[in-house]
Amino acid sequence: MRLSPEEKVETIEIVLRSPDGITRTLKALGIHKRTFYNWYRAYAEGGTDALRPKRRTRVQWNQIPEEVKIIVVNTALEEDNTTLSPRELAVKITDEMKVFISESSVYRILKQRGLIRPAEHHFIAAANEFKHKTIVPNQMWQTDFTYFKIIGWGWYYLSTVIDDYSRYIVHWELCKSMEWRDVKRTVAAAVEKAGLRKGQTPKLLSDNGPGYIARELREHLERDFGIKQIHGKPMHPQTQGKIERYHKSIKSVVKLHNYYCPSELETAIKQFVDYYNNQRYHESLNNLTPADVYFGRGNKILKKRAEIKANSFKFRRRIL
Repeated sequence: MRLSPEEKVETIEIVLRSPDGITRTLKALGIHKRTFYNWYRAYAEGGTDALRPKRRTRVQWNQIPEEVKIIVVNTALEEDNTTLSPRELAVKITDEMKVFISESSVYRILKQRGLIRPAEHHFIAAANEFKHKTIVPNQMWQTDFTYFKIIGWGWYYLSTVIDDYSRYIVHWELCKSMEWRDVKRTVAAAVEKAGLRKGQTPKLLSDNGPGYIARELREHLERDFGIKQIHGKPMHPQTQGKIERYHKSIKSVVKLHNYYCPSELETAIKQFVDYYNNQRYHESLNNLTPADVYFGRGNKILKKRAEIKANSFKFRRRIL
């Protein structure tokens, strides 16, 4: 298998990070174990340069041009991009500047200049996720409450409906309680926003909180919208893993500030939801945004990225 040094590095990272284990992943990639470990030892001892052909003296065609490295650094230093990961920066540069560069290349460029911060990792076992995978938007929604404190007002509760397939936030409301009426109101608004008719509506996955298991809620959802409820296993929040992770993400940002009235908190939530839906690239969505997937733009964007990658490689060959 003839791969460039950069591709070998990407392959090493993919294999080492794979939840399926090294042996199974190498088999799926069609790479012999001895070949992989030869790459790994060379990379560990000498970095990317050690993976280059020994007798080749001319510059590799796919070596990253200096002007592209400058683009990477300047983009990373822009005020709005300082919190982006190398993966998010790579996608942003591809989409906005029409220049392909891999996540690992962005990481190496930034690391060489001391611009990499230690990453936080949050793991969830695959076996603990909801076992029935969705294949299209609006097949199943997840919903849950989380809480915020407003100074002088007390506790308020954020009710969110997220599309399971695309992770798109369909609707959210800031509520004074967590009763079944709050859930019904949130779901009703989500159905209206999605433009769904009775019979087209998704299943609704939630935990076993009092508001979600109320008989009144079940009857209203089935009668008014044709929605059937699914409840996760008690004391097992991983079943609703997507909305749990979303609420963790929004709280890590929104709770950095104090709020003195509900409207201030609502403004902050609205800004985060807009960012999450329309700007944040999700690794699990092929580095698309939830809105790209929910509204069916994903395939077109991925095709365009493939064209940009091919054109970038052609340009590098031409200038060397």
